[in-house]
Amino acid sequence: MTTAPRTPAPEPEPAPEPGAGPAAGPAPVRTRARSFDAAAALYAAHRPGYPEELFDAVEELSGRALRGARVADVGAGTGIATGLLRARGAEVLAVEPGDGMAAEFRRAHPGIPLVRGDGDRLPLAGASLDLLTYAQAWHWTDPARSVPEARRVLRPGGALALWWNDADTTVPWIAAQDARIRALFGAGGSTFRALPPELAFTTRQVPWSRRVPLDAHLANLASHSAFLVLGGTATAEFLTAERTRLGRLFPGGLVEEQYVVTLAVAVP
Repeated sequence: MTTAPRTPAPEPEPAPEPGAGPAAGPAPVRTRARSFDAAAALYAAHRPGYPEELFDAVEELSGRALRGARVADVGAGTGIATGLLRARGAEVLAVEPGDGMAAEFRRAHPGIPLVRGDGDRLPLAGASLDLLTYAQAWHWTDPARSVPEARRVLRPGGALALWWNDADTTVPWIAAQDARIRALFGAGGSTFRALPPELAFTTRQVPWSRRVPLDAHLANLASHSAFLVLGGTATAEFLTAERTRLGRLFPGGLVEEQYVVTLAVAVP
């Protein structure tokens, strides 16, 4: 896919992140958004992927097959979602602002085009896309800018797809861990992420699970922005206590992580 370059606009202050859970915390949003660059390899190695059912739902709600679709994955990070979109046959490119994440993306996905930018200033030509995706990334944008940008780059009938992968807090041990994380960071109880009210979204929830070694589960926690800016000593203390607790719950050393992906699709 080729795109026409655009002159970057001055960088705005991003909107506060409305998410909660391990991504929540008191650090400034810009600091947290850029914290991933120093931990790109950790992120790539231990963040969960997405189930095939999610991409089935994207196709259903957007009314378009991914195979052959022109797609931009914004805030692509290390390419977890981008690679899966490519595997479904999409003609996909990545948009990523961070140096470290972009470097890890290029290492892992040398065959997928990547351009530098973010959702508030998409470096893409107008009316060039069938689908614009944000996997775990919409909350880093300013909707006053990112919504008009989505409308600009999508073709007539093109769709905007946002999704977040959250630990399933209906599972008792996950709920208990979530409460400990909230207490550590002084986070509130809401996990709601606001969708732009000017767009008519259709939503879908997709439950799934994975089984990983305890070390991998703890490394996944450590890759979240709140822990990345917390500092090594405090993070190590929290994860050491979690290792003891979870070691009793999962004596075999494998943790059954359960998730719910919340998908929202709109045709702007």
